[in-house]
Amino acid sequence: MTLTEADKKQLKQKGIGEKQINEQIEIFKKGIPFVNLLAAATIGHGIHKFSDEEKKKYVSLFEENKDNLNLLKFVPASGAATRMFKALFQFLNNYNPANETINAYVNREKADIIRTFFIGVEKFPFYEAVIRRFVEKHPDFLNLPDHFQKYYFIKILLDKDEFDYGSSPKGLLPFHKYKTHPATAFEEHMYEAALYDESNGVAKLHFTISKEHNTDFDDEMEKISNRVKEKTGVTFDTTFSFQKESTDTLAVTMKNEPFRLESGEILFRPGGHGALIENLNDQDADIIFIKNIDNVVVYKYKHEVAQFKKILAGKLLEVQNKAFEYAKLLDETTPDEKKIEEIKTFLKNELNVHVKPDVDKYKEVYQIEFLKEKLNAPIRICGMVKNEGEPGGGPFWIKDEDGNISLQIVETPQIDTNNKFQLDILKGATHFNPVDIVCSIKNYKGEKYNLLDYVDPQQAFITTKTKEGKELKALELPGLWNGGMAFWNTIFVEVPLTTFNPVKTVVDLLKPAHQVKDK
Repeated sequence: MTLTEADKKQLKQKGIGEKQINEQIEIFKKGIPFVNLLAAATIGHGIHKFSDEEKKKYVSLFEENKDNLNLLKFVPASGAATRMFKALFQFLNNYNPANETINAYVNREKADIIRTFFIGVEKFPFYEAVIRRFVEKHPDFLNLPDHFQKYYFIKILLDKDEFDYGSSPKGLLPFHKYKTHPATAFEEHMYEAALYDESNGVAKLHFTISKEHNTDFDDEMEKISNRVKEKTGVTFDTTFSFQKESTDTLAVTMKNEPFRLESGEILFRPGGHGALIENLNDQDADIIFIKNIDNVVVYKYKHEVAQFKKILAGKLLEVQNKAFEYAKLLDETTPDEKKIEEIKTFLKNELNVHVKPDVDKYKEVYQIEFLKEKLNAPIRICGMVKNEGEPGGGPFWIKDEDGNISLQIVETPQIDTNNKFQLDILKGATHFNPVDIVCSIKNYKGEKYNLLDYVDPQQAFITTKTKEGKELKALELPGLWNGGMAFWNTIFVEVPLTTFNPVKTVVDLLKPAHQVKDK
């Protein structure tokens, strides 16, 4: 493509190279191939199910070693809560309290979320604050007819000049109602981190946030830090980063030409959560726990959640220690045939690395090179929960164009659902991905891997959007735990559904895991 001087200036400001632009245009032109599923990962075939004895062993292994390790909890937290309140926005747009009752609207629109919202409205952690605001502004609020009260309740919750929750980051919304105060998801992550992310009295956390909410997170940190420290006895080292502008992706017209705004500027869009591999790559820790911002629980459930984090971390230490031992041995000696076979068995049985039959035909020096390459890669232990119909990616065995077989977390849009064989595999999946990851990003020498070397660009996503009334094609980078970690060594472990409690819609806050008092 031909760039104007204004284009070059725009690219320079974003830190995006011309080569990067051309590569993205090629991706649009060629399209992105579907992932080739071989089988769903299941218990005994890609997913571990630990016995009680194994669980105890891994917890002990982690606890014995944690004070000698640099631990970090990494939380993607840049998303706004817009989708969480989608049904409430629709209600404001489509409901007129002067014309019908709430029940009539619910029946007309089949708006079950609205029905559930008002049934449990007093249980929401923001209920008292909204009522107080209304009584302050409109002293006669409580004298209004019920359906007017409900309409105005949602209006004050979402209006830009009121609580504006739809534009707020999820991490700063009140999630849980304690006797003393409502707690945000941000605060709950700190309490949880104190139970498994603590080493020598310090818990380190890193949140990826939007630049425009930087001050808001700083304010929340200042407000809660002393309270959380007093309750846990743990000191918190909390840092933040923003999604880099250099990871924004080009938007193109339906003819695969750069989409230009009416101003003449090229349109770039955020590259999705896959862009956060850059932020993860900037971290320095021996073990990193990754968890989404909205997956938290009230305090009484935190110990069970923490227990399984320790189990995953213990498993990571076990396989990492063995991988480090073999990698060091290969660097320092020339192993005999028996040792080479032992390492191959470890790769296959413990790290799920598929060793092609033709590797056995390589000369010894090339076999050793192959083993070194496979051992020297980041390791991730991913919790998987039984499939209960929740949306999200799942664990599968896939085969790439070069015939390499690997364990991957795959999203439904990556699968050719028009292919009966692929659809049958998808339907047969027993588990899904709750984003519950414990990982290692260093080699045995303590040197960090460049995580960008382990991304599969073929696992990006192309979607159709509109801007200024015109259709466009947008590119999402390979998802952080999908193609963003495609070439990591991967182990899947079954964890209980109780460890997965995301808040996708506002009424999820009414579930037991988010209620201090069960009724």
